[in-house]
Order: sequence, then C-alpha cells, then structure tokens
Amino acid sequence: MGTIHLFRKPQRSFFGKLLQEFRLVAADRRSWKILLFGAINLTCTGFLLMWCSSTNSIALTAYTYLTIFDLFSLMTCLISYWIMMRKPSPVYSFGFERLEVLAVFASTVLAQLGALFILKESAERFLEQPEIHTGRLLVGTFVALSFNLFTMLSIRNKPFAYVSEAASTSWLQEHVADLSRSLCGIIPGLSSIFLPRMNPFVLIDLAGAFALCITYMLIEINNYFAVDTASAIAIALMTFGTMYPMSVYSGKVLLQTTPPHVIGQLDKLIREVSTLDGVLEVRNEHFWTLGFGSLAGSVHVRIRRDANEQMVLAHVTNRLYTLVSTLTVQIFKDDWIRPALLSGPVAANVLNFSDHHVIPMPPLKGTDELNPVTSTPAKPSSPPPEFSFNTPGKNVTPVILNTQMRPYGLGLNHGHIPYSSMLTPGLAVPGIGATPGFRTNFTNLPGRYGTNNRIGQPRP
Repeated sequence: MGTIHLFRKPQRSFFGKLLQEFRLVAADRRSWKILLFGAINLTCTGFLLMWCSSTNSIALTAYTYLTIFDLFSLMTCLISYWIMMRKPSPVYSFGFERLEVLAVFASTVLAQLGALFILKESAERFLEQPEIHTGRLLVGTFVALSFNLFTMLSIRNKPFAYVSEAASTSWLQEHVADLSRSLCGIIPGLSSIFLPRMNPFVLIDLAGAFALCITYMLIEINNYFAVDTASAIAIALMTFGTMYPMSVYSGKVLLQTTPPHVIGQLDKLIREVSTLDGVLEVRNEHFWTLGFGSLAGSVHVRIRRDANEQMVLAHVTNRLYTLVSTLTVQIFKDDWIRPALLSGPVAANVLNFSDHHVIPMPPLKGTDELNPVTSTPAKPSSPPPEFSFNTPGKNVTPVILNTQMRPYGLGLNHGHIPYSSMLTPGLAVPGIGATPGFRTNFTNLPGRYGTNNRIGQPRP
C-alpha cells in the first residue's frame, strides 16, 4: 500500500488554475475596461465575419483580421496587468515579464500567418474571380475602422506601445513619413501627428479602410471585381510589413540578446566600474533583455585583498542599476598563492616554511644550449656576438644567496661547502634536482674571468 497523506491539498486542473488567475485579474478595476472592449470586439468580429460571407469580399476579410488582432492585443494588455500583480517566485526568480513578450510575439506572428493566408486565397481568386456584392462592404469598413481606432486610442497597451517605438520602422511608415515631411512643410501644425513617425496600428487601419473605399467605388462604377482581390493583397502586404519588425524585436528579447542601442552605455558603465577604488578587474559580464524596458545581467568583480567587499558591491550596484534593473554581482578577492619551493615532501620538523629565506629562481636553459664564452645560445652559422667581453655570463659570478638565518631540518649543508655542491641543483628552482642546498643551478660555468673551472675545489 502507498503512503496515506491525510492533509494533502487537492490538485487543481489547468482550467481551474486559469480560472483562479482570471478572477485575480478581474478583481482589479483597471481590467474592467479591457474586458468590456474584449466583449465588444467579439461582437464586432462576429458581425464582420457574417458580412464577409454575404459580400464574398476577401478584402473585407483581410481587414477583419485586424479586428481579430485587436482582440489579441487586448489579451496582451490583460496579461500585462496580471504580471504587475504577480511577484517573483522561487521557481520563476525573474518574475513573469517574459510572458508579455511571448504574448506580443505570438500576436504578431499570428497576424502574419493570417496575411499569408489572405495572399494564398487571393492568388486562387485571380484564376477565377467571383462576383462581389457591395451591400454591406462599406458598412463593414466603417464599423471595423471606428472600433479599431477607438480601441487603440482608448486603451493604453503598454507592451505594444513599447514595441512599436523600439522596433525598426516598417516600409509603410517610411513612405508615409516622406509624404508627411512635405505636408508638414506646408501645414506645420500637423507635425505633432505625422512626425517623426505615425503609430503603425493607426496607420494600417487608415490605409486598409482607404483601400476598401476605393474597392467599393470601382465595383459600384465599373463592376471591376478584380480590384477586391488587389485590395486584399495590398492589405495583407501592409499587415505583414507592419508586424514583421515587431515580431523580430520581440523574438530577440526572447533569445536574451542585448539591445544594440544599450551596448555603448553598458561599455561606458563597465569602464567606470573598473576604475572604482579597490576594483582590479571586471570580467564575465553578460547582459540581456528580460522584458520590455528591463535589463538583467551578471558580472564578476575581482578586488584587492584589503578592499571592503560590501563597499565595492554597493558602488558597483549603484553604477549599473541605472540601466540594469536585475543585477547579480559576484565579488571575490585577489587570492594569490605562494609558489611551491620544494619538489618533494617537507620535513616534519619544519614548522613555518614562510620564515625561511629562499628566493625562487626562474628556470634556466640547458647547459648544452649555452656558449661557455657568452652564456647565450650558440649559433654555429653566425659570428660571435659583439662586445662579448662585457657579457653577464662571463663577468658576473654565480648568484649565491646570503642569509642570516638558515632553516634547520631540511637537510641543508652547513659550514664549509665545496664549490661542487654549489653547482648541483638545489632549492632555488622548484622541481630541479634532488640535492638540497641554497645555491643556484648553474653548471659548467667559468669561475672567474678565465676559462679554468675549479669544480671540486673549495671556495676561497
């Protein structure tokens, strides 16, 4: 038999959890307006789809997809309010800000898929153009336009407002901006509306309504039904061109990339942090976009051994917090280790090895590669170096360490030390030789100014 849990909490289903979170959002007064517009949007979308079927107009269908996109934008705004109510949890330590980024990305991608579907249907209609009824065409156009503009201007959609400003301009915005500069040159009062660039959602609503008006006029005058298909293609291309930069921007946020316009400011802050008192090195810095308008990052800071960790942490956080809202700083002190001086185990009677005066010497080249005259690598094909009479290898005596205190217990030689023991490997170079001694590792070198070697003779 399994374990019996007396007070185990009942597991809620996915729809139960979703209903609980919806009740949490609905309790806020700010969300009531969004829910009201969502209900009106569903009603308008239903009527528009019926009119699309009665008129057999694919251009009106393409324009109705913009109303469906407005429904997705209202859901994104509702998710944004829910995120503000939720706090970070141990499972989601960075919070739920990336959920609204995912909502924007999904909405824009679905709008582009709808535009591709319209292009496919329009290509089929060019082969066999059906008859278009204009009874509800103009009515549906004004109903959809009025609702879209009323929704965009009445509700402040924070995620889409940020993306529309941060993303690159679409081709439709660029062309309209060129016309707006010429128009504002004649009427300067319009510069606040059309410059520097128009809202992309308002622009596509106006452009789509203008295309449908031209369609209605040409069908009523000349029964030119092919213009409906052409208007549908134009609306689909404008929709795709408007949504593509937003989907690219939100996709880069989901991929945790660093925004290009912030890289220069981050480099400047990193240089300022590296010049703080006590900071030796700033490395392993990584910054990424956590949500719309919020950056997260981590950085490693190496400080001096005598620096105050809390003080340096406060200064680093104060400098970087202007741009990075969620910051992780790892501070570690400069921990250097003394080089090992023995190749073998240390004797047991040595209590404190740091009290002994031993100077580590750099590794020397092999004796077979040295010229006995100049102490430089011998080159058989090159002439002897100039000023060889004043080279260090000939005039300088071997380095001998003079200490006032000799460590005992290491098996060191005391008293009168023969010159041959001076030429044997010792403790000066770690890992070379086995005979202990405080002499250096020079072998087969001249004793004084001549070439006579006094190996084996006592030192004077």
